[in-house]
Amino acid sequence: MPKRGAYDRASVHAILDEGLICHVGFVHAGSPVVIPTGYGRDGDVLYLHGSVASRMLRTLAEGVEMSVTVTLLDGLVLARSAFNHSMNYRSVVVFGRAWPVDDPEAKLGALYCLSEHLVPGRWDAVRPPTERELKGTSVLALPLDEASAKIRSGPPEDDDEDYALPHWAGVLPFTLHVGPALADPLLAPGIAVPEHVSDYRRPRGSSTPAAGT
Repeated sequence: MPKRGAYDRASVHAILDEGLICHVGFVHAGSPVVIPTGYGRDGDVLYLHGSVASRMLRTLAEGVEMSVTVTLLDGLVLARSAFNHSMNYRSVVVFGRAWPVDDPEAKLGALYCLSEHLVPGRWDAVRPPTERELKGTSVLALPLDEASAKIRSGPPEDDDEDYALPHWAGVLPFTLHVGPALADPLLAPGIAVPEHVSDYRRPRGSSTPAAGT
């Protein structure tokens, strides 16, 4: 529905910053392909990464048309009629062509962005990539020039004549729950859980479209 569209940068950025997994769509050898992967955002650029042997990254590096989607589920909307059941969600769709990030310093910055998107503070707490690891990693940059959001929030929207029906209606909220950290069985003794892990939280944006959208 057009009323659920949001085209302002703030809405797009907030959804991307809260999400963790995107789905990359493209056409390879005449067949449509959709691959789930992690990502990171720096301003109006989205970074994707993977092995240099990745078919997806090799194909996208050629500049083929691609799409990236990110969806956050906020709740199941239970209406009085089966027809009007829905979901509360926030989603972003990006279209465009990506380019490879080959400069070693720029690639390192992109990987830092990816790491900090997943777990802020993690990059500075671990060993950085070696030269060999950098050479074995492909990084692509996708501009957010063609990006839009869709958002659905609030209670069910039933037909007027159905509001008097004796059926429960409402919303079952969904949230992403982060459990306690589980230490690696091979962890050396005496290493405590760092604060960036024990205090880990995902950003939580608004589920309401910006004014005028």
